[in-house]
Amino acid sequence: MLGRVLVIAGSDSGGGAGIQADIKAITALGAFAATAVTALTAQNTLGVHGVHVVPPAFIRQQIEVVMADIGADAIKTGMLGDAATIETVCETLAACAAGVPVVVDPVMVAKGGHSLLAAEAVATLRRRLLPMATVLTPNLPEAEALTGLTIQTVSDMRVAASVLLSLGVPAVLLKGGHLDGDTLVDLLATADGIEAFSSPRIQTRHTHGTGCTTASAVAAGLAQGMNLRDAVIRARAYVRAAIAGAPGYGAGHGPLDHAVTADVTRIG
Repeated sequence: MLGRVLVIAGSDSGGGAGIQADIKAITALGAFAATAVTALTAQNTLGVHGVHVVPPAFIRQQIEVVMADIGADAIKTGMLGDAATIETVCETLAACAAGVPVVVDPVMVAKGGHSLLAAEAVATLRRRLLPMATVLTPNLPEAEALTGLTIQTVSDMRVAASVLLSLGVPAVLLKGGHLDGDTLVDLLATADGIEAFSSPRIQTRHTHGTGCTTASAVAAGLAQGMNLRDAVIRARAYVRAAIAGAPGYGAGHGPLDHAVTADVTRIG
């Protein structure tokens, strides 16, 4: 079931999110991770303390050399940072990864509140990257930024998911972790309708990297030939197990246990 995933995202020096979380999740689910790093961050569980942006030409080179030699069965994008990076990634994928499924995690704000996408780049992301996506995996603040809507209920989530589909994305996994309540609801929206997945909320502050991890887990499933629904079901089970097994590191939003040994390979 190996499957190759090329991750295009930023690095997290704390190891809980970004490229580090992506590699761990993809590996844990039995797939192979290659990377194109878009930015370096000085980061821990308390927040982002510095960002060093990788030049667009070098981002392009990373993608090109991986695709020319190793190839990919799925692409996952995370932190892209600014409009120039988004344009570069889109142009490069169009040239050397046409037809490869793309999981877009529209990373905009770190768990601690630090902005990871320039405000003026949101329009570029919407215009250039969303039409290339196989599935978009926003959390609620990201969905609000992309749609201009306020999302406070599951009904609001359904409306937002439909609006996101209208932007040219064939599928949306809208994550409901930011809503209050003891039950967490995620929505998978496609042209066939909207399906809700619910699970009891785990009360913990150790949720750093859940968005990156979820998107990479979905990408691993697609790379392994799973259909989107099954990839989402497995990804949710994996992330839930990883949250439940969080090691408790750090004084802030701690990392997950990406090496969970719980049986999350089964579907259902």
